[in-house]
Amino acid sequence: MNIEFYFLIVVIAIIAIVFLAILGKFISLWFQAFVSGTPIPIFTIIGMSLRKIPPRLIVTGRITLYKAGLKEISVADLETHFLAGGHVETLVEAMIAADKANIDLDWRQATAIDLAGRDVKGAVQTSVYPRVIDCPSDGGYTIGVARDGIQIKVRARVTVRTNIKQLVGGATEETIIARVGEGIVSAIGASDTHLQVLEAPERISRRVLDKGLDSSTAFTILSIDIVEMNLGENIGARLRADKAESDKRIAQAEAEKRRAMAVAAEQESKAKVKEKEASLVSAQAEVPRAMAEAFRSGKLGIMDYQRIQNIQADTDMRKSISKQENEGKGGSK
Repeated sequence: MNIEFYFLIVVIAIIAIVFLAILGKFISLWFQAFVSGTPIPIFTIIGMSLRKIPPRLIVTGRITLYKAGLKEISVADLETHFLAGGHVETLVEAMIAADKANIDLDWRQATAIDLAGRDVKGAVQTSVYPRVIDCPSDGGYTIGVARDGIQIKVRARVTVRTNIKQLVGGATEETIIARVGEGIVSAIGASDTHLQVLEAPERISRRVLDKGLDSSTAFTILSIDIVEMNLGENIGARLRADKAESDKRIAQAEAEKRRAMAVAAEQESKAKVKEKEASLVSAQAEVPRAMAEAFRSGKLGIMDYQRIQNIQADTDMRKSISKQENEGKGGSK
């Protein structure tokens, strides 16, 4: 009996030691919360572990918020945000920073921002310390063309502050960069000459700011500063040169068209001459036939024929003499 009794005591002691070892970390967290002035029931801490929630993360966050004066944020709020996939530690730091900076940020809005994938801590910091965005962000230039055709390359810096109320659903800094670039191009294009832009770069900043480019975005634009401005190509001269070259090609095409039409008309005239010559030869071939028919019918006698021959010979002689005289004159020249 004594052996069994001692064995039972040893077993109970081992179980008690194991139980106390398991509860040790929970008891330490409970005691930490208790001495911090924000007691959390031990069973609540155990329930966190059973729900796969890190108890130390929640207890530490609750103590930190309580000591910072944010007593309305409960343990259940922290647990709910963790189970929803949020970043409890970052959110706690953001809430404390917003409270100390007098930024209007409640727990519900902060959790929505964090669950939306936005950096709520960074947003609070940007609200306190404005951020500078390069436009364009790749280190290049925003290129605009004035009305006189001169290209102007501009590099600007945009100072923004986070708009907490529009952080969820608001456009990102890429939209700010795109809108500012569009505004710069529009302002340069509205200038009569490039000299006006170079003389007063602040005109671009004022005109861009007056357009309210930060609407529906997660930022508020504080200022737009032109940090660099260079002249580019003379686009107007190049366009005029291209137009002149185009007009030249059109004129050449029209001239070639007229030349082709003239050649076609010449060939058509030659064809008509050949046609007339063929008609003449055909008519001349009918003469002997007509004379033969006149002989047979008695309408033409031998004397008449002889007279025709004499006339033809006289005509040929005159043509020969005239040809010789023309050749003599041409040789003397």
